[in-house]
Amino acid sequence: MQNPPVLKQESDSPLSLLEMKLSDETVKIETWFRKQWRDYQVPLTTSVDIRNAGYKMAVIDTNLFPAGFNNIHVAQIPLAHLAVQQYWQHYMPQCERIVLIPENHSRNGYYFKSLLVLSSILTKAGFEVKIASIDPSVTAAKTLAVEDGEEFTLYPLERNGNRVHIGDFKPCTVVLNNDLSEGIPDILTGITQAIYPPLALGWASRLKSEHFLHYQTVCHAFAELLSIDPWLLNPLFRQCSDINFMEHEGEDCLAKHVEFLLAAIQKKYDEYTIKDSPFVIVKADSGTYGMGIMTIKSVEEVYSMNRKARTRMSVGKGRQPITSVLIQEGVYSYEVDSHKGAIAEPVVYMLGQCVVGGFYRLHEGRANNENLNSPGMYFEPIPFAGACNNPLLHDAHSRRLYAYSVLARLALLASAYELRKVL
Repeated sequence: MQNPPVLKQESDSPLSLLEMKLSDETVKIETWFRKQWRDYQVPLTTSVDIRNAGYKMAVIDTNLFPAGFNNIHVAQIPLAHLAVQQYWQHYMPQCERIVLIPENHSRNGYYFKSLLVLSSILTKAGFEVKIASIDPSVTAAKTLAVEDGEEFTLYPLERNGNRVHIGDFKPCTVVLNNDLSEGIPDILTGITQAIYPPLALGWASRLKSEHFLHYQTVCHAFAELLSIDPWLLNPLFRQCSDINFMEHEGEDCLAKHVEFLLAAIQKKYDEYTIKDSPFVIVKADSGTYGMGIMTIKSVEEVYSMNRKARTRMSVGKGRQPITSVLIQEGVYSYEVDSHKGAIAEPVVYMLGQCVVGGFYRLHEGRANNENLNSPGMYFEPIPFAGACNNPLLHDAHSRRLYAYSVLARLALLASAYELRKVL
C-alpha cells in the first residue's frame, strides 16, 4: 500500500492527543504488558478488528482462528517465524511435529492461501507440519490447488486410542484453524495431545459478550495506568439471550438494551462535544465471517425489521441458529482510502504475544457505520516494521500503528483471561 488510509479528523482531536500520550508512555506501557505476559498464557493465533473514529478507537472483534495470514506484509513474515519459535520454546519446547486443522468444506482460494502461509510460518519456525481435515467426508489424502500454481496435500485425520495421527506421522501438538462453529468433533475430544487454542475456545462454546467483559476489565486497568478515560478504547455493550428473529422472540430485551446503549453513547458524545449520531451493532454472540451483523440507529428499527433482515440475522456460519446476540456500541470508521474513497479498518495479527503484522480491510460500497466484513471487501497489508514497539514521536502514522498494536494486545490479554478459565 503506497499511502495508508487518511484519518478524516482534526489533528487536535482527543484521539490524536491519546496517540501522542501512548507514544510518550511507551516504556510504561511495554513494562505493563511484559508483566501481564509473565502471569498469563496467551493464544497462539489471534487477529483483532479495530475501528477508528478520530475521537475514539476500539476493538470490535477478536478472532482466535484467523484466516487472513496471506494478507500480512511479506516483510513481516520473518518476525512471525521468531514469534512462533518463542511461543513453542516457552510452552512446548520438546515439540517437533504439528498437525494443522483447517476449516471444513472450504473452497475459498484465499483461505487456502492463508492456510499455506500459516503452515509455512510453522514450518520455517522449525516444525514438521501436515494439514489434516476433521471433515468426515475427507477419507483419503488429496491435493488442493492454490493460486499462483501452489498446492498442498490435505489428509484425513485419524485417531488411535486417545491420540490423533496421519498414518505414521504422529504429532505432538494440534493447531486449530477451524473455529468449531458446528461443534466439537468426537475425533478431538479427550485426546492427550495439546490443542492450540483449546477446544473450549471454539465458537461452539465461546461468547463474544464474555470476551468483551474481559476486555472491559483490561481497558479499565490500562486506563488507570495512564490516567485516561477507558471509553476512548472500549465499546459499551450489552447482551441478549433467547433470541429468535424469525419468531420475534427476545425483541423487548433487544429494544431495551438498544435504548440504554444509545442514551449512554449520546452522553459520552455530549461530554466530548461529538456531533455524530449514536448507533449500535447487533451481532451473533458467537461466530465469525461477518455473518449475523446489523446496524441499528433507533429502538423503532428493532420492531420494524423486515423479513429479509430477520432471515439474515437468524443463522450464522454453517447455518447455526443465532439465539444470543451482542449489542455493541457502534464506532464510526473515519479512515478512508484517499484514492478510491473506500472506508477502511485495521486488522492486527498476533502470534503468541507478538504483533506480527496486519492489514486494512477496505470496502467501497459500505458506509462508515456499517460492517466492512462483507462481499466486496479488499485488503491492503500494513507494514508494521519500526512502529510496533518503537513509535516515532514525530510520525503520525507510526504513532497510529503503535496505538493499534496497544489495542490489539489489550484484546489479546482479554483472550488470555478467557484461556485461563478453560485450562
